[in-house]
Amino acid sequence: MSAAAAAVVLAGLITAAGPAVAADARCTPKIQVLGSIGDETYVRDMQRGQGVFDLGPDGLAVGVSGHKPVYWTGTIVHQVPLGDPNRTGQVVAVNAHGLMVGVLHGSGGASLFTYQAGAAAITPLPDGYGYDIEADVNDAGYVVSRSDGGLGTVWKDGQKVRELAVPADAGPGTRITMVTGINNRGDILGMATQDYEVPETGAHLEGTHPVLWPGDGTAARLLDPTMNDSYVQDLDESGRIVGYDWAGPWHEYRTWVWEPPLTGPGTSPGGLSSHPYATFEAISPTTNVSVGTAKFHPDEMTLPDQALLRAGSGPVKALPRLAAGGASMADAVSDDDRVGGAAVNAKGRLKPVIWTCAPQQAYNPGS
Repeated sequence: MSAAAAAVVLAGLITAAGPAVAADARCTPKIQVLGSIGDETYVRDMQRGQGVFDLGPDGLAVGVSGHKPVYWTGTIVHQVPLGDPNRTGQVVAVNAHGLMVGVLHGSGGASLFTYQAGAAAITPLPDGYGYDIEADVNDAGYVVSRSDGGLGTVWKDGQKVRELAVPADAGPGTRITMVTGINNRGDILGMATQDYEVPETGAHLEGTHPVLWPGDGTAARLLDPTMNDSYVQDLDESGRIVGYDWAGPWHEYRTWVWEPPLTGPGTSPGGLSSHPYATFEAISPTTNVSVGTAKFHPDEMTLPDQALLRAGSGPVKALPRLAAGGASMADAVSDDDRVGGAAVNAKGRLKPVIWTCAPQQAYNPGS
């Protein structure tokens, strides 16, 4: 084993600095620090250059490193092969068969692609929009995002196969503004925004609603929104949805959950007692574990951001930081209790990380 490879293995064995965690014979709780390339600068609320955005089978993880789309096998980082080395981007999702979907940025704008681990090249998706930095893929290989015309779109095997209609009960001036998830039964999740001035009265109609395109082929549905802007981020196999309420420039994020059968407005389970604001970014497919990030207003940074976790119906808890006083954030969670994200180390460098046996590591701040 080379010195570089040994360093990566050792990095993957770094354990969390936090409250003591009881050992489990089936699991070793730790923070795996993954291999990385390029820029490791951390700037809050800016597009990150390092991080895990989704988790696949057999130790596969996907995300970004050095502002390049990458994937990891174990702790080893692999660059997605790009025809143009000057392009940047990230892999945002992966399915159980290792099929990835990602976003590219460059002089030609933003675009979407798929990639199978080990392949010689990416597959560009026709008319893929890319600027949302939101897309998903299910185990059947269906990819969802928006296309260049602003329409919600589904791709399969590199081709467009469906456009997602605006729900019939949406008001005038409503358009699809984001498509964020798809589960294995084919339910598709997104957001619709209304911005319309009534000609007769001059009244201005505006607001955002979660949108569900059911996998059973029934009509698209507007779901009850949160109090402000409803940013739906992910859904599980039962149809449970997680996201957050966002009150605009005040950075007032609140976690939000919509429970099946999705006939009500959803509820907020709260956040960490140490932070006033919080988001949910992902939910595990079948085990009802949600993860995200606790935040402060950028002008009142009492504490850095911190990765959080909620197991089922319990309270929201903190995940250990990689270093005392170092920011952390969680963006992905799997059924085997891995949580992916990024964290700042003791040298102030942002690293892609995975919390293993994450519910065992989660704790109540101040305890």
